[in-house]
Amino acid sequence: MRPRRRPPSAAAKCALLAGAALAVLWTNPAATQARAFKPAAAPAPVPDGLQPGEMYMEADQIVRDDEHKVVTAEGSVEIRYEGRTLRADRVVYQQGDEKGQGVIRALGHVQIINSDGSYEFADEFLLDDKMKAGVAMGFSARMPESNGAQQVEAKLAGASAVRRSEDIQELNKAIYTPCPICAGDHAKAPTWSISADRVVQDKIRRIVYYRHARIHVMGVPILYLPVFWHADPSADRASGLLGPKLAADSKRGFSYEQPYLWVLSPYADLQLSPQINTNVNPFLNGQYRERFYSGDIDARFGVTHDRDFDSQGNKFGSDTWRSYLLARGGFQLNDAWRWGFTAEHTSDPLLFDKYQIGNVYQTRGPYIPDDRRLISQVYAARQDQQSYFSAAAMTFQGLRTGDVNRTFPIVAPLIDARYDVPEQILGGRLRVNASTVALTRSQSPVDLASNLPGLDSRRATGDVDWRRVYTSASGLRIEPFINARADGYSLGDVLTGVGRQVTSKSQARGLVVAGADLSYPVYKRLSNATVILEPVVQFAASPRAKQIVVGKDAAGKPIYLNEDSVTFEFDETTLFRANKFPGYDLYEDGVRANVGGRASVLWDDGRRANLLIGRSFRTQRNTVFNPGSGLQSTASDWIVAADARPVAWLSFFARARLDTDTLAVHRAEAGVNLNNRWGSGYLRYLRDDSNTLNATVVGSSVIPAGQRIENFELGGDVPIGKNWGLTAYGNRDLIQKAWVIRDLGVYYRDDCTRVDVIYRREDTIVGRLGPTNSIALRLTLATLGSPFTVR
Repeated sequence: MRPRRRPPSAAAKCALLAGAALAVLWTNPAATQARAFKPAAAPAPVPDGLQPGEMYMEADQIVRDDEHKVVTAEGSVEIRYEGRTLRADRVVYQQGDEKGQGVIRALGHVQIINSDGSYEFADEFLLDDKMKAGVAMGFSARMPESNGAQQVEAKLAGASAVRRSEDIQELNKAIYTPCPICAGDHAKAPTWSISADRVVQDKIRRIVYYRHARIHVMGVPILYLPVFWHADPSADRASGLLGPKLAADSKRGFSYEQPYLWVLSPYADLQLSPQINTNVNPFLNGQYRERFYSGDIDARFGVTHDRDFDSQGNKFGSDTWRSYLLARGGFQLNDAWRWGFTAEHTSDPLLFDKYQIGNVYQTRGPYIPDDRRLISQVYAARQDQQSYFSAAAMTFQGLRTGDVNRTFPIVAPLIDARYDVPEQILGGRLRVNASTVALTRSQSPVDLASNLPGLDSRRATGDVDWRRVYTSASGLRIEPFINARADGYSLGDVLTGVGRQVTSKSQARGLVVAGADLSYPVYKRLSNATVILEPVVQFAASPRAKQIVVGKDAAGKPIYLNEDSVTFEFDETTLFRANKFPGYDLYEDGVRANVGGRASVLWDDGRRANLLIGRSFRTQRNTVFNPGSGLQSTASDWIVAADARPVAWLSFFARARLDTDTLAVHRAEAGVNLNNRWGSGYLRYLRDDSNTLNATVVGSSVIPAGQRIENFELGGDVPIGKNWGLTAYGNRDLIQKAWVIRDLGVYYRDDCTRVDVIYRREDTIVGRLGPTNSIALRLTLATLGSPFTVR
């Protein structure tokens, strides 16, 4: 039988849509016309628009040999099947018999585009008719991978390739690199690459194996490995070595840490990072992560067995186990309920500083401790549009010099609830709140040597809060409010001031505040900006509040229970609060007015400037406030806050509290941020003398007054050319006139590599650790380690 030939058309190409394989061409003489085979119940189409099992062919010319069952397509051939696309200059298809598969031979500029976004190229391909297995000559491949925010395209090439299935691929005389490759006049060697006699890509195990591998840097071989492997770039994650961490300091000497990621399942993995040190014993870091249908857990841990040592690596004491645990878990039970936990503990308060363990004081749960404090908590919460409920229990561990953990309370339980009445009451919103907490201490912070009993306290609170918003036709906004609250306290182990003698007491109180917020914003439109001026006044009145007294100081003045307002700060965020104390134990009473004004300029191109000035007035002095708070007198300190973005790449902010009489600065904080093509950086300044006039009160304990705080902090990143850059960071204590930390780093980065070298000088003395110097080296290779990071 003479083969049938259809000549190429100048107007359009021929298209063919067939069934499960090219063999369907033999069922219809009009095979050169476009048509589709549709089963009775068509499944959902694949992304290329074809139904499962369908195939599409397009070519300039198609020749069919019925006698030998051969179809030849020539000229810009394109075949699509099951999410794959094959393109070539010429394709010859030999139909298989009833027992065997057909064979596709593609020649000239062959490309295969897979459904995962990877590309394969060859001079010649020999494939089965499913395009899953075959042999290629002059093979290469591009495999995209997301490297954080950066998209990396790995390349794999070889003299020949054997594709045993769609998951197993072997290459001979091969090379791998994720770096850009330039050809022609701009040809250059990739930053790094791996060549090998034989390479196997296993997509099932998500591993690329090498035999007789040679690692090249800038085209120069620097390392030979008989056997080597790494994760497949197309894999989201796979077991293997991650980027190492190298450092040298006066404490540990030279340190090498090599993380290894072990993927236990699609939902769990374990990372082990042994840290080898020349001056001290090895330290093992680890991290376990697992995701469940309703949430996840993340646990970091570390352990060593060694003697204690100082900042120069000098050992003392006896050998013992030293370890830490930083874990969290969170679970969403349904649309309303969630629960979780955190577990944080270390056997040595200086462990994190000695072994340079980072990201310790992170937020892992809803309750956050102070700096250099650890918290372990378990909590549950329910929330919908009208109500909220939470219950928690927690313990603390202090890592600061002088911290005694027996003086920290055990909080169990801590319960908060809120309900918003759906109907309006007197035209406004009515909210009902409830709270209860119990705190237990083993030891009082007062006179630690005497080991005095610690104060135990239990509180139950219920309050009703009503607020209404009214806006007049002229734009005056009035918000009247009323809050009524009832507290019940039960105190145990209250020190009487006579040795270890203690007593117990119970007390109830009622608290009420009523008032209104008034504001009158006005605006004016300029040619390219809007100016907004808003005077704000809050009036509030409360009968004299019964504070909870737990003792007297040396001068005979009462000491008030204060478990939840120790860190109170008077600034723009608390200026317009009717009760400025953030917690429940202390309460602001009397008649007062909070007065201020806001001004804003908003430009159409995104520039902005904001200013707030205000202060508080009261009819009588309030000695419940700390003398250093600026709120005891009838006229408070001045509050000033401003921020601006004069240009797109520059922003700054400043806030201050000024003395009511002399305008002396009691607290100031300012910062500048910039980010443009020449680099990025920031500057922070802080001054605070609010704790110099008065001791801090915790429970029935008086913590001595601290020193004034004044420091500044700066950091920046300055690129030098296309690939190089400098980083810097510093924190200086202006009271001690000394640097706390200084960092200076240099880095090189391109599309597939980043190398950081950082020098650090720490002058802070923490416990037994003195000043230290360290140098850290971090090498990150795209597809072989963690994503690039910048300070």
